[in-house]
This record gives sequence, C-alpha cells and structure tokens, in this order.
Amino acid sequence: MKAGPVFLTSSLAAAVLSTLFVFLGKAAEPAKSSRPHVAFVDPRAAKLFASAPTTPSDVPPVHLANISTRLAVGGGDNVLIAGFIITGSQPKKVIVRALGPVLPVLENLADPTLELHDPSGGVVANDNWRDTQESELKATTIPPPNDYDSSVVKTLQPGAYTAVVAGKGGTTGVGLVEVYDLDLTVDSKLANISTRGRVDQGDNVLIAGTIILGNGTTTVLFRALGPSLPNVADRLQDPVLELHDGQGGIVATNDNWQDSQKDAIIQTTVPPNDPREAAILRQLTPGAYTAIVRGKNNSTGVALVEAYQLN
Repeated sequence: MKAGPVFLTSSLAAAVLSTLFVFLGKAAEPAKSSRPHVAFVDPRAAKLFASAPTTPSDVPPVHLANISTRLAVGGGDNVLIAGFIITGSQPKKVIVRALGPVLPVLENLADPTLELHDPSGGVVANDNWRDTQESELKATTIPPPNDYDSSVVKTLQPGAYTAVVAGKGGTTGVGLVEVYDLDLTVDSKLANISTRGRVDQGDNVLIAGTIILGNGTTTVLFRALGPSLPNVADRLQDPVLELHDGQGGIVATNDNWQDSQKDAIIQTTVPPNDPREAAILRQLTPGAYTAIVRGKNNSTGVALVEAYQLN
C-alpha cells in the first residue's frame, strides 16, 4: 500500500451525495422510498474532502474521514453517548456535530445539546451552534444545517473522547452525532468510534456510518455488543449486525461472532466478550459504509456499536 493523496473520486462523491437524508430506506421526499439502507452524509462534506491537500509520506494513506451514529435519544441514561479515539502523535482538528431538526424522521430531536468530554475530564458544551464559535464553524464549510443543532470545533490531542447528545429540557427523539476530520495532513487519525444507546424496533435501531478516504484498503472491525456491557440493567441480549456499502447493498451480516471469522477476529485481540455478540471484520476500499444494530427477533435493550480501524 503506497502513500498518496487523500482524495474523493467523482464516483465516490456521487455516492456520498446520494446518501443525503436517507435512513433505513426512507428519504426526505418522498416520505416512502425503496432506497437501500445508508447513513446520513452532509453533501458539503464531499466538497470538503475533495479539496483535501496531498498528504505527506508519513501520513497513513487511508483514513476514516467521518464517523457518525444515529439513534433514538431518550431521557436519563438513554441519551446518545459516542466515544472516539484519536491515535498518532500530532493534534487533530475536528468538528463534532449533534443534529436533530433536519433528520427526515417522524420523531426527530427538535433541540439537541452537545457535550464533548476530554481524557482529563474537561467538558466543552453547546446548545445552539450559532451561540458560540459561529465564525469558526462556518469556516469549516460544514456548519450544522439548522440553528437548533449543536456543534463544537476543536483541535484535540491524541486520546479518547466522549460526545454526549441529549434533548434540551429532557426532550426525546432521533438524533445524530458526527465527528469530521478537518486535517488529513497530520499523522494522527480517527481510529475508533463506539456509541451506546437503546435499540428499539422499526426505525429506532442503532446506525453507525463512516467515510473511508485514501488509496488502497484498510481493515476495519465492527462490533455490536450487548450482553457484556457493564453496569447496564436493560442490555440487548442478542444483537445482530449488518454492514452496508454506500449504495445500501449488504456487505456482510452477523448474529453471533463465533459463527464466522472466529479465528480472524480473535487475532485482532479485541473480540467481543460474549458469544451472543456480533462482529464483522472486513478489508474495505474507500467509500461510505453503514453498520446497523438490531435486536434478534425484534428484541430491545441497550447496545454498543463500534468501528475500529486496525491498520
């Protein structure tokens, strides 16, 4: 795999643009659609990534340029909790967005709030994105599309971070949390996202998306956890995992991780802890991908979805 420029081809840009406002086969217009399962992607991101500068030779040639999760945001402990890890040695500039009003679902989160927690315990919070950092967010070219959305732009040191999305005043509805890599020229990268939330039925399942940019391929491990989650009373006892490509086609499915790819998943050193949990290990080319977590036989409960870039 040779290092080279980070790029978004015209065909990939078209695929990314085609995912706008599409969730679980339902597009904004018309209300009902036969479109396949793909995650939300801001169309402005295609232009942003297409204009990314050439990377130095020491920068990994394949990146997770965007990671996102959509979920029904509840009250109390059932808020949307997303963790992400920045690896490498250099600071990474990112934008974190919490969206709700723009989502084309019946019960969207009307006024999301966002908290970004750093490894030292520090917290940066935002309610409406124009209230703070408006100029900085506009300069990214991908500020949130609605005034009630929340967002933070920040340069972060390598480490583990947590974004918490809730409804203002305890309100509930479907929300989306996203992290965009704004600097593809440094050696650090978004290597992992993990999101915890309640998995229900119908549209209210757990949906995670990522955009892969660069030359060549990269190995990504997707995990859907439930039974092994600590300190969670209502755990999803048998999660099922689906991986879809940018056009919604199914790349792979898994119910119990030991049923397929067991040896390869063990070799990653991060296999799921419970045999009822699901995992998919795939060598992926640049493009947009979506992981969907459901409960087997329409079961419900709290689950965790993760994506690890392993190389």
